[in-house]
Amino acid sequence: MEDSATSTPKTSTPVKKKKRGRVVSILFIILLIVGALLWGGFQLFGRLNYVYEYDARVGGTLIIVSSRVSGWVTKRAVEQGSEIKKGQLLVQIDSRESTLKVQHYDVKLQGVKAKIDRLAAERAMVERQINSRHDTLESEFQAAEAATQALKAQRKLAMADFERSQSLLERKIIARQTYDKDNMELQRLEGEVAEALAKQKAARAKLEEVEADRERLTVLDQQLSILKSQKNEYLVLKEQQHLDLRDRTILSIIDGVVDETFVEKGEYVNPGQRLILIHDPLDIWVDANIKETQIRRVKRGQTVLISVDAYPDKEFKGTVKAVGNTTTGKFALLPNPNPSGNFTKITQRIPVRIAVEQQKTMLRPGMLVEVKIIVDPIALSSFFRSK
Repeated sequence: MEDSATSTPKTSTPVKKKKRGRVVSILFIILLIVGALLWGGFQLFGRLNYVYEYDARVGGTLIIVSSRVSGWVTKRAVEQGSEIKKGQLLVQIDSRESTLKVQHYDVKLQGVKAKIDRLAAERAMVERQINSRHDTLESEFQAAEAATQALKAQRKLAMADFERSQSLLERKIIARQTYDKDNMELQRLEGEVAEALAKQKAARAKLEEVEADRERLTVLDQQLSILKSQKNEYLVLKEQQHLDLRDRTILSIIDGVVDETFVEKGEYVNPGQRLILIHDPLDIWVDANIKETQIRRVKRGQTVLISVDAYPDKEFKGTVKAVGNTTTGKFALLPNPNPSGNFTKITQRIPVRIAVEQQKTMLRPGMLVEVKIIVDPIALSSFFRSK
């Protein structure tokens, strides 16, 4: 009896353990199903409300600073990683020869300016002399013309007296002496008129000679024009040399950082040679390549959540700025004409640019990022049809 009483509890213990294990298994399965449903619901919600893309990276305007002139590098004022300000010196190229050429053109300009001043003074003097002679001869001509007119009037009166005396002499009213006197007066006035006309003609000839002297002013004007053209040529050459001189002092055109340097002090550079690579850390964006099956849901102005591999605990916000009009495959260097006839359909990608605000220069061009574009939710039927 004691043996049977003690055997009953021993058989009931395995049964309880078996039931307990079955309950744990059922609860575990239920938890797995609930977890799978939650995960599936979360994934479905994300697919309906977001467009994900992992093929994305930070972009920026990388400026290659090149040389416009040739020469020896006498100074490189920055190093890789240096922060720079707009107008700060980057590279200095030997400028001694350019400085001497500028001084050479300064001397040339001074010589031409002296010639111009001398010719201008000579022209002014010649013009004053010509104007003075012209005024004098003009007065003499006018005086000769007035004297001629007066003598012509006297001759006309003497002619009338002579004709009257001749008529009276024929009628023997006057004496021969009176006729001869009037005749002599007329002859005298004829001579004076002729002399006055000669003086008037001489005065006119001198005036014409003075006017001919004005051709000398024309010659001087031409010489001045040639010198002024030469001066302008030297000014252009000097300005060109000034430009060459300024190009030898290479300054930064932006506030930014130095990404890479390509020259060292003492190297000889040629026009167009790369010297330094810089960029503005505030002028950045994100370029994402979105699948063509999802591009219809992407619109300008949509909010974008950005996660960066370098900062896994930091989330950035951006805005869709532009949606490309051509797939990335069209920009490939080697086109794929598919001459064999075998075709494998590959989903194409379309570039999308996302504006993002910089935060403490954390984002740098080339960094890999993941983007999540918040889009308008789509219906389940459309979602499964797209899949």
